Amino acid sequence: MSRYRTFSRGGVHPPELKRATSKIAIKACPLPDVAIVPFLQHIGTQAKPTVRLDDRVGEGQLIGEPSSLISAAVHSPVSGTVLEFRSIFLPMGMKTDAAVIERDREARRPMRHGENHAWQSLEVEELLEILKRKGVVGQGGATFPSHVKFSIPKGYDCEVFLVNACECEPYLSADHRLILESTEQIIEGIRIVRKLLNPRRVVVGIEINKQDAVESLTAVGTAHGIEVIPLKAKYPQGAEKNLIEAILGYEVPSGKLPLEVGVINSNVGTLFSVYEALVRDKPVIERVLTVAGGAIANPANVRTRVGSPVSSLIEECGGFREEPVKLVMGGPMMGFAFNNLDTPVVKGTGGILALTREEINASVTTPCVSCGRCIEVCPMGLSPTTIFKQIEYERFDEATGYGLEDCVLCGACSYVCPAHIPLVSAFKAGRGRKRRLAARRSE
Repeated sequence: MSRYRTFSRGGVHPPELKRATSKIAIKACPLPDVAIVPFLQHIGTQAKPTVRLDDRVGEGQLIGEPSSLISAAVHSPVSGTVLEFRSIFLPMGMKTDAAVIERDREARRPMRHGENHAWQSLEVEELLEILKRKGVVGQGGATFPSHVKFSIPKGYDCEVFLVNACECEPYLSADHRLILESTEQIIEGIRIVRKLLNPRRVVVGIEINKQDAVESLTAVGTAHGIEVIPLKAKYPQGAEKNLIEAILGYEVPSGKLPLEVGVINSNVGTLFSVYEALVRDKPVIERVLTVAGGAIANPANVRTRVGSPVSSLIEECGGFREEPVKLVMGGPMMGFAFNNLDTPVVKGTGGILALTREEINASVTTPCVSCGRCIEVCPMGLSPTTIFKQIEYERFDEATGYGLEDCVLCGACSYVCPAHIPLVSAFKAGRGRKRRLAARRSE
C-alpha cells in the first residue's frame, strides 16, 4: 500500500509520457503575425466586443468586456490592426465570434507591463475588480471566471483553499515547469487568493512524481503557512472532487459544489495569472502549455500568446516528424480532438498533442462484454455502461438517475474498455442533447 494519499474508488495509471518535456525549460514562442482571439474563452456568455473593424489596438488592450455576471474580459495579445471578425468553432464544441488581429511588424518586442506591489493594501472588492478587468479565468480546464469563483456568496465560508498542482494527464507537464520556474510568483498568487477567501487552511495537492516541484513549493510555501501534501500518482487525481477526498477525506455530495463542504479549488496556472494581474498589472494574454506527442519533432513546454494558431506552436517545436493521426487540444484523457491547424490557443489550453497511430491504439468498437472494468475504475462509483445504454436509447432522465451529471468525464472508463466503446464521447453528447431537449420543452 502506498504511503501517499489518494482517492478511494477506481482510477487508473496510464503511462505518464512526460519525460520529453518535464526536464527542459519553458520555451518562449515568437509573437504571432496574425492572432485569432475568441470572445468566448470561458464558461458563461461571450464577451461583448469593444473594438471595430480596422481599429488599431495595443498589446493588452481590452477588446471584449464581460457581458453578464458569468463572463470574462478579453484582451489583444499583440499590437496591431483588427482585420476582421469571424465566427469559429473551438475544439471543446463552443461556437464563438473572434477578432482577427494582424500584428504591427515593427512591434517585435513585447510591451512591458506595470508593477503593482500594493495588493496587500487593497480591499477584497478592489482585488476582485482587478481580476475581472484582467480577464482571469480558471486554467485547469473549467475556465470559470475567477472574479466570480473567488466571491463567496452570503451564507458560505471557505474553510480550505485547495490548490491543484497534480497535472495527472499523460504528456502534460506545463504546470510542473511553471512551478519550478515561477514558484515564488505562484505562492504570491496563493497569498492574494487567501486574502480574498480568508480560509482556515491553504493546501497544495501535488503528485509525488513531481518531487522537485514538491520540494520547491514546500521551501517557499512553508514560510507563508501553506501546506504541501504529496499524493500518489493516479489518474484522475486532479479532478476537484477526487482531490478533495484524497486530501481532506470526505466527499462532495452528488449535485453539489465544493463550496457546499467549505472548499474552493484552483489550479496553479490560474494562480500565476492572479499574480500577473495584481503584481504586474497584466491581463491574460499568454499562457504556458505543452506541445507533445509522437508526431512532434521536438516536444516542449511553450509560453505563447492567446490567439496564436496551433500551426505556429508546432513549427516552433520543429514541425511534424511524421503525419499525426489525431490532434488533441488538452490531454489525451479529457482533451478534445480537432483537425484545423489554424485553431487558436485560448486561455484554457493546457496542451496540444499530435498523436501517431501507435499512440491512439485505434480499434474497432465491438459490443459490450459486461466485464465490469469501467465500473472498477470509475472514481465516482458509477456504472458507465449502464449510463451509456440509457443515452443510446435516448432515456436521458434515466441516465441522469444513474449519475450522468455526476460523471467527471475523466475518460478512465474508455481507457480500460476492451470493446473500445466511446463512453465519454457519449456522455458529453448525452448531456448536450438532454439540455437541448429541456430548452425546447421550456420554450
